[in-house]
Amino acid sequence: MPTDPSAEQVEDLRLLVFDQLATLGRVETAEQLASTLHLTASQTAAGLRALHASRDLVLDDADHIVLAHPFATVDFGFSVMGRATIWWGGCAWDAFAIPHLVPAEPETLVATRCPRCRTPHAWNVTRVAPPTGDQVVHFATPMARVWQDVVHACRRQRIFCDDACLDAYLVDHYPDEPGFRFDVPTLWRLAGHWYEGRLDRGYQRREPAAAASYFASVGLTGPFWDTTAPKAAP
Repeated sequence: MPTDPSAEQVEDLRLLVFDQLATLGRVETAEQLASTLHLTASQTAAGLRALHASRDLVLDDADHIVLAHPFATVDFGFSVMGRATIWWGGCAWDAFAIPHLVPAEPETLVATRCPRCRTPHAWNVTRVAPPTGDQVVHFATPMARVWQDVVHACRRQRIFCDDACLDAYLVDHYPDEPGFRFDVPTLWRLAGHWYEGRLDRGYQRREPAAAASYFASVGLTGPFWDTTAPKAAP
């Protein structure tokens, strides 16, 4: 049997990973994935690395899946509770995207804590209308730099109680990186269609120009959202 998986086998692997995360909130081990798809261990490992290279998922140094946006396999500060499944959201953006992406879960409870004062916050997130809330969403890493270290960037997409909590947090943690702040309804609009089609065969990520157009359509413009540099958004 060939060592390297075919393009079709890599796509089968991608679909299996995303199906498991969408329906179960977790993903099987590489050995279990290989067994399900009738692949060798080396084919599965090569397939996962190919998906990492194409930015369909993110592996850690041990080749374990950490992120398959919008799903995470570890705690990034956001839990997403549906009727039958509980997920980790990879960031504020991803957590709000899950109910838009998973058809069986039209309503979820997204929960987090303010990174500054640890006050808990929760929102009922649906596909119908943005949730209420006057909290402040903050993204620290400009879109063009996200994939230089996507795990680091995702951990810095958080929600704060208000501007005062965010301002104090910035002074303590990264005073020279103001990032970009916006409101919860804008976050909901950003998340709404960003991952559309990701659970389907043949999904293609947006090119930088299309990403910038999408950001503008939800009211997010300016240098922070410029994706024309080589390192673009997830």
